[in-house]
Amino acid sequence: MIDVNKEQLSPMMQKYMETKEQYKDCILFYRLGDFYEMFFDDAILASKELELTLTGKNCGLVERAPMCGVPFHACEVYLNKLVANGHKVAICEQVEDAKNAKGLVKREVIRIATPGTNIDMASLEEGKNNYIMSVVYIADSFGIAIADITTGRFLVTEVTSVPKLLDEIYKFSPSEIICNESFLFSGVDTEELKYKLNVTVYSLESWYFESEQCEDIIKSHFKVNAINGLGLDDIDFGRIAVGSLLKYLYETQKNSLTNLNTITPYNISNYMIIDSSTRRNLELTETMRDKNKRGSLLWVLDKCKTAMGSRMLRSYIEQPLIKKSEINERLDAVESLKKSAITREELREYLNPIYDIERLMGKISYKSANPRDLIAFANSLEMLPAIKQQLSDFKKGILANLYDELDPLEDIYSLINKSINEEAPITIKEGGIIKSGYNANIDSLRNAKIEGKTWLAELEAEDKERTGIKNLRIKYNKVFGYYFEVTNSYKDLVPADYIRKQTLSNAERYTTDKLKELEDTILNAEDKLFALEYDMFCDIRDSIADNVLRIQKTARVIACLDALLSLANVAEINHYVRPKINEKGVIEIKGGRHPVIEKMIQDGMFIKNDTFLDNNKNRISIITGPNMAGKSTYMRQTSLIVLMAQLGSFVPADSADIGVCDRIFTRVGASDDLASGQSTFMVEMAEVANILRNATENSLLILDEIGRGTSTFDGLSIAWAVVEYISNTKLLGAKTLFATHYHELTELEGKLPCVNNYCIAVKEQGEDVVFLRKIVKGGADKSYGIAVAKLAGVPDTVTKRAEEIVSQLLENDISVKIQSIAAESYDNNGKKSKVRRLDEVDMNQMSLFDTITDDDILDEIKNLDVNALTPIEALNTLYSLQSKLNNRW
Repeated sequence: MIDVNKEQLSPMMQKYMETKEQYKDCILFYRLGDFYEMFFDDAILASKELELTLTGKNCGLVERAPMCGVPFHACEVYLNKLVANGHKVAICEQVEDAKNAKGLVKREVIRIATPGTNIDMASLEEGKNNYIMSVVYIADSFGIAIADITTGRFLVTEVTSVPKLLDEIYKFSPSEIICNESFLFSGVDTEELKYKLNVTVYSLESWYFESEQCEDIIKSHFKVNAINGLGLDDIDFGRIAVGSLLKYLYETQKNSLTNLNTITPYNISNYMIIDSSTRRNLELTETMRDKNKRGSLLWVLDKCKTAMGSRMLRSYIEQPLIKKSEINERLDAVESLKKSAITREELREYLNPIYDIERLMGKISYKSANPRDLIAFANSLEMLPAIKQQLSDFKKGILANLYDELDPLEDIYSLINKSINEEAPITIKEGGIIKSGYNANIDSLRNAKIEGKTWLAELEAEDKERTGIKNLRIKYNKVFGYYFEVTNSYKDLVPADYIRKQTLSNAERYTTDKLKELEDTILNAEDKLFALEYDMFCDIRDSIADNVLRIQKTARVIACLDALLSLANVAEINHYVRPKINEKGVIEIKGGRHPVIEKMIQDGMFIKNDTFLDNNKNRISIITGPNMAGKSTYMRQTSLIVLMAQLGSFVPADSADIGVCDRIFTRVGASDDLASGQSTFMVEMAEVANILRNATENSLLILDEIGRGTSTFDGLSIAWAVVEYISNTKLLGAKTLFATHYHELTELEGKLPCVNNYCIAVKEQGEDVVFLRKIVKGGADKSYGIAVAKLAGVPDTVTKRAEEIVSQLLENDISVKIQSIAAESYDNNGKKSKVRRLDEVDMNQMSLFDTITDDDILDEIKNLDVNALTPIEALNTLYSLQSKLNNRW
């Protein structure tokens, strides 16, 4: 931190420091001429992050002030980089013309750019909203407000636990979170959020969250007298989140926020809940490994023609529906579009030229739209009448509603078309914006600029004839402007209306009222023209902004239509079928396919599989089979088909009857979380705990290799207990696909009334193995891990040694030791009639590479304290010693 004595600073630097004092938490872009300059600590920081040369400026101190700068016309590039790195940037602009300034030019901060309030379309991902979220933590509850200031989307809800809050954060993936100080002590790991989501978290002062002030600003912003008119009367903490967010946005954007004109309260119970692990494991919007869209479900389904449609479709995927009627309404619309191939393609053709109306409207509202933006806006609006005409073919359901709600906005298109030049420049203060014929004054000034020389020549010829001065000339210089020059030989012919301006040795220079008028017109025409065009452009832009509600409503219609068209188009191309939706808890899929993998392999090579789950005897499927045979693919495929059905999409199957699920949980794969000090097994157990605590009987659970992160016996015990817990309808009773290499779990079929065994079919050809990728009834008795190792190229010496070891291990198969457990009887609720524990038998695992000698066993016997052993410990010890003797090699 540089210590600055403000009294010694120059007047300009004193003004800079006054502004900087008001925006201590921001990097200050200070406009000086054609540059935004940064000084002192801001300059040092910005020069490093933007790779700028750090220079110095005389500022009245002994040492020069550190300084760096960026050109004002290219500032967005540098600003976006700083914002992307989590900084706030205050833009201090000249707010008066330097020509008219008395003393220092007046400057004010016109906007503060933050990660969640960036409005530069070039730096934002087209198909993804840029959300800012306000979270207030009060009395063990969380109020949540979410806004995208570029599109006008504004949502509010409340949740009562940290896991539910995290579900919302991961769902919306905001760029910025503002919160009260209590939130930092709520149990949410903000560092983890920053690491995993690249989100910036700012804690604000308590006055932002004062209840009365929040209500006042809400009523003022939405121009209502009472909160209940907005649907916010039942969400007290949500109101505080909304109010605090509005305060923050007013403070940073310094405008009226007119595009945030509606707020939508929502209840998380109205949508399928998908936690962060499931979003990651199912690769809904990005792949786990590369974080790319390609390879995700969104990549398959998003064939939208507009950015608005892509964002809408993403929201469908992130928030699947759980009400049967709403799901079927969306499916009806998709089916209608799928069947109407010609209309569908014509609609997609009309959507193709449409720009991002939502974000263009945001720029218009924030007065940052340039002439090119308005031309793009008009080109988009030009398509609306044709789209409305095509929608008239649909007489019911969502599509009929879209027809009714679509405003063609023909008046706004007409305004732009009549006024804005198609070849207008990007800048708004250099003229060339307004079409000829739109405004008489602009036409006159433009003619003056273009035709000035012609007017001067005509006046010169006219006065030559009037005065008889044959060598009369109109000339110009910067000191005297335009003037008539008359040589001394013709001075006697100079008329009385000529006014002397200058006397030369051989001539006189004169002006007239008419020449003065022409001079004023010509010399000031360009400045006046540019100023008048700028004012006229601002008036047109403001006139469009006054229609923000109409335009946003139409933009939402186009977004919804585009998303539905994309789903219909994908269904047609990929041969998807319409799923039936039931509320009986039955999931029956015939010939199901993985929507992503089938697109990434050769045509026809993907093997179809069936799935049947219900709330009775087919509640849990234990799936065994070789590594790499397709167990994980099959389970992900089932969950994706369920999710696709509930978002209103057709599904990749021969037929599907989908019971509505309130949540999908997945526990797939293994990964260390070293950043938070958690091992693979700890991460796995934390996810299992979350599933068992939050799942319901209407949830779908996908559990892959539970327990593999620890020892064999511990892992088997945990997996066994988890299946028992899930099967018990009094404890959970959820539909479950459970993949495992613990073949001992297949013993549960017939013992627990809801468990069924399935396996992946394998064909052995000598020492080679062919994975058939087909799910069949029954359990597998081998995992073929060594065969997979051979396929992966593991050296023969290792695989041969592995075969020797496995043959010895099979002689001591653990399944023999658990027969007594598997033989226990269960009642109809899956409750054991007799409780026995696995640790009644010593399950110490033998070392594969240590040789046990007689001396080792004798030493162990000598060191036993026989008097201290209980009878059961004595039996276990004897069993252990006997095992060691039998297994020496």
